[in-house]
Amino acid sequence: MPSDAVNEKTREEWRALGFFYAVDHEAKVWTLVGSRAGLLCFRDALRAYVADPRNVLKSEHEHYGPYMYLKVMTWPEAGFDNNAIRGPLADLARLAALVEGNLATAQPGSTVRIHDEFAADSPYTLVLEVREDSFDPAKADPLLPNEDAH
Repeated sequence: MPSDAVNEKTREEWRALGFFYAVDHEAKVWTLVGSRAGLLCFRDALRAYVADPRNVLKSEHEHYGPYMYLKVMTWPEAGFDNNAIRGPLADLARLAALVEGNLATAQPGSTVRIHDEFAADSPYTLVLEVREDSFDPAKADPLLPNEDAH
């Protein structure tokens, strides 16, 4: 059982990231959950990744979030798989634009699915669950005890 200090650090990392994420390997879905502003942090992470000249080479990658299993990776073909959200930098920039465009009109409670418009033959799908502006991504983490329980 992690200490209260470790749990608090994990909460802080979710809040800094701006959204919660999970991968369901059975359903083959990467799910990002957050407010519109929080999910736009994913767009910003993609843009920062694309802007970093170190990421031009195949297999370069960056991990995100407190558990570090969300990975964006430079790869010849765009896609979502069990390992990463991947593609050439131009396609990752296109994904950032798709996220931004879909979130522009998304309302709290709505779900955005990104698949065919990014990589039609990708084995996984990216799902954005849009929550209210006050959404706290740390509260979505099932591994963290409720802060109010103390």
